[in-house]
Amino acid sequence: MSVNDDAPGHPRMYAGRHFVYTVLSPRAGGLMIGINLNPGRDCNFACAYCDVERAASPESAPVALAALKRELKQTLAEVLSGRLRAHPACRAVPEHLLQLKLVAFSGDGEPTLCPQFAEAVEAVAHERAVGGWPYFKLALLTNTAGLGRPTVQAGLKMFTSTDEVWVKLDAGTADYMRRVNGPEASLEMVLGNILALARSRPVVIQSLFAELDGSPPPPAEIEAYVRRLRELKDAGARIAEVQVYSASRAPANPHCRHLPLRSLSGIAQAVRGATGLKVRVC
Repeated sequence: MSVNDDAPGHPRMYAGRHFVYTVLSPRAGGLMIGINLNPGRDCNFACAYCDVERAASPESAPVALAALKRELKQTLAEVLSGRLRAHPACRAVPEHLLQLKLVAFSGDGEPTLCPQFAEAVEAVAHERAVGGWPYFKLALLTNTAGLGRPTVQAGLKMFTSTDEVWVKLDAGTADYMRRVNGPEASLEMVLGNILALARSRPVVIQSLFAELDGSPPPPAEIEAYVRRLRELKDAGARIAEVQVYSASRAPANPHCRHLPLRSLSGIAQAVRGATGLKVRVC
């Protein structure tokens, strides 16, 4: 899964780095440092709204942990010293939006597919603990597919109670999920993995809705999606927030377009009314 968390006009800023970038994220509410665990763009979903071109991508590419740690230190120093203000994309940004909100495992694919996931989390958590920086929150942005993998389970054990896991749920029915997230996406798997994790720690559910072939999600699909959220809550899932949003950068698929704010607000209202959950349109 390429987690498209870039606001319009605010692309990822790598500054010559390979694994670590900065971005002004509407979901994070400000500045986010991203850890790209998928330099090879590995992903087991094929989301209609994804902006990453995968046709010529290699099957896998290792994460150089030494380089990742070096780049993270450089990026933290740049952000926390205020030097990021010199970047052309940041010169007109309000000061409060340049305050670091979190460091997220994300990037150009599904981070839980990275064989070195636990080692990468350990490296970032170690830098947080001993690097002399002000405390920062960690987050994992995931389509949930790899949450059961041993290396992912090991990595998540290093998350504190204040760190976050953001999980994707873009559909309420299996047919629509295959249409939105690709043929390998299984609604049953996603719901099961969300529930298993959310019974042990709160999660943020990220739901991206878009126009496909000129049409918004059918009303029956939104009703099914709301039912899934209610079922998760009733089964014991601790859901801190539901984020409802749409594609913010041009998708690789020309048949996918941004869903208007009015439609997103209607979805959020339906979720609030049926579940009582905290919902944010972002």
